[in-house]
Amino acid sequence: MERVALYLQDSHDLRDGLEYVRYAEQRGFEAVWQAESRLVRDAIVPMAAYAAVTERIKVGSGVINNWTRNIGLLAATFLTLDDLAPNRIICGIGAWWDPLARNVGIERRKPLLAMRETVDVLRRLLRMERVTFHGEFHHLEGVELDVVHGRREPRNVPIMIGATGDQMMELTGEIADGVILNYCVPPEYNDRAMEFIEKGLKKSGRTLDQFDRPQLIVCSVNEDHDKAVDDTKMLLCQYLAQQPHIAKASGVSQEVVHEIQSILGWPATKEQILKAKDLVPDELVHRITASGTPEEAKAKVEEYKKRGCTCPILYPVGGNFKLLIDTFAQA
Repeated sequence: MERVALYLQDSHDLRDGLEYVRYAEQRGFEAVWQAESRLVRDAIVPMAAYAAVTERIKVGSGVINNWTRNIGLLAATFLTLDDLAPNRIICGIGAWWDPLARNVGIERRKPLLAMRETVDVLRRLLRMERVTFHGEFHHLEGVELDVVHGRREPRNVPIMIGATGDQMMELTGEIADGVILNYCVPPEYNDRAMEFIEKGLKKSGRTLDQFDRPQLIVCSVNEDHDKAVDDTKMLLCQYLAQQPHIAKASGVSQEVVHEIQSILGWPATKEQILKAKDLVPDELVHRITASGTPEEAKAKVEEYKKRGCTCPILYPVGGNFKLLIDTFAQA
């Protein structure tokens, strides 16, 4: 069986999401990843719900940030999720992004050091160690997870970093259990990503084939090619306007980004999105997403796999979740 995973965000009713996850499990999907990006839907509550209604599928955060949860609480949260679904939980964590972080009072200084400290301390706590640590961002004095009524053994919760930039990619190869490659990038973006991951892996004595590399991929599947492309444009115009790191990685021109930003507010209204989507070129949709008929979408996903993606994490666009799941079903 080939590996494939589902990515869920906020375009659907949360209870409907439970049905999509159960259906994905039935159709042989390996994992479901819950987004936490804009201030709309946190990852932890849906993850717990998915874990509670399934038996085999892995459940990951795609991704939480390393700034807004105290490290002790973060470890306790993933301990709790592992209690609910032992050996099925994945901690996907990222460095967040401005201007959102700045707008809620977070100064993302020294993001590499902050991530290094977070991964180090979180891993040690989940190993059930008693941790004393005094860094620049985390300070613990004799702290351990206080399990009295439950499993005290170390927990198997892989820590995977959602990296976009070169330096974070290298750090990920050095300290993480895997990388979550970003979406809205062309397949050739992965070539450079692999170079920096391998630089980090050398520091930890590992090789690329020992390192998991799932990738988020925007996937709009529709029997009507033009409808699939149009649905994707509604998503892309928001990401290009609101998340500068994704816009930069996608290679889209700054002129297009600025024009879209001049139309979209934050939060963007449906009227603004409908106006801005037509500024997104068809060529860009085809270059950085898997959009089109089922056959076209599968062919594009294969391009990412040929360039280092070990497991596509498919982000359904357009509302037809079951068609996407059926298109990539393994069972």
